[in-house]
Amino acid sequence: MLLQEFDYPLPSELIAQRPLPERDTSRLLVLDRAAGAFQDRAFRELPQVLRPGDLLVFNNTKVFPARLLGRRRGATVQSIGKRNPAAREYLTAEVELLLTRQESEDVWQGLVHPGRKVRTGEVLIFGGGELEAEVLARGEYGVRRVRLRAREGPIDAAIDRLGHVPLPPYIRRPDEPPDRETYQTVYAKARGAIAAPTAGFHFTARVLHALAARGIETCEITLHVGLGTFQPVRTEHVEEHRMEAERFEIAESAAATINRALEEGRRVIAVGTTSVRTLESVAREHSGRIVAGRGDTNLFIFPGFQFQVVRALLTNFHLPKSTLLMLVSAFAGCELILRAYQHAIAERYRFYSYGDCMLIV
Repeated sequence: MLLQEFDYPLPSELIAQRPLPERDTSRLLVLDRAAGAFQDRAFRELPQVLRPGDLLVFNNTKVFPARLLGRRRGATVQSIGKRNPAAREYLTAEVELLLTRQESEDVWQGLVHPGRKVRTGEVLIFGGGELEAEVLARGEYGVRRVRLRAREGPIDAAIDRLGHVPLPPYIRRPDEPPDRETYQTVYAKARGAIAAPTAGFHFTARVLHALAARGIETCEITLHVGLGTFQPVRTEHVEEHRMEAERFEIAESAAATINRALEEGRRVIAVGTTSVRTLESVAREHSGRIVAGRGDTNLFIFPGFQFQVVRALLTNFHLPKSTLLMLVSAFAGCELILRAYQHAIAERYRFYSYGDCMLIV
């Protein structure tokens, strides 16, 4: 398949720049694969759209402030006059380090920008020296292996003080204090993601309570969203793309809940593409069953993939030519997905991380 088959035009004004004041006031496009039909609903109606006995599987990963702004040791910072502190930090930063994967207590992989200038052996300084990153090795496309050192206290605490919420580049503004809460699901628990599983943004305590009252079951798994989810496809032929590995964990209780639903013929509904990849990756290794444990997955799902676990999918709207769009196209068919996106654009749905969502049944 060619990469251009997954392209579509999107008016820039439909890219949501901020969340709605109330999460569950977002819109829900229900896509019926069998009928090839769309239905415009409100997200708060999700409990009525689903069936008693359905099982929703959430990804409970938690985003940490992984974007660090600083300078290379020996560089000087020019004064830019009086500005608000957040904007000033962005404008004076000589280098940006996005932490992507933790290897040990102090060794990480990360993306450096601008990448070409930063060489092995250099030291990057953040917060006037509160945190330093020594570059241990270089990789492709700006990837670096670094060793972090905090002036005092735990490294995670220094990251939390100095780091910025790693908002996606299509959100055209610096992160703001409220993003630490809003760029996070209400059920986030396991620290480790550099991007949120945004299909879960729409859930509130009110919606979760209504789901339970209707007899809809829920469980949680973990996939720490990293480079694999958002790495651009750089090959003309989709099949040649290779995903970066991301870490997942499934508890015994979650595995038992999912397997019971499968055995009883109830629908397993993945909340987000990261839940899909985790479930289907484990099922491929265990003859269609879910087995508890930890591991890495670099599963790339594109049209032609055979799903073994997921029967329905709640997901946001995705970027053109992205692996996420390829995954939902594998689930519902490329032609039908692109027609659904055309409908969403015509109806002025909000797109991407802080946007509206789609339920594919």
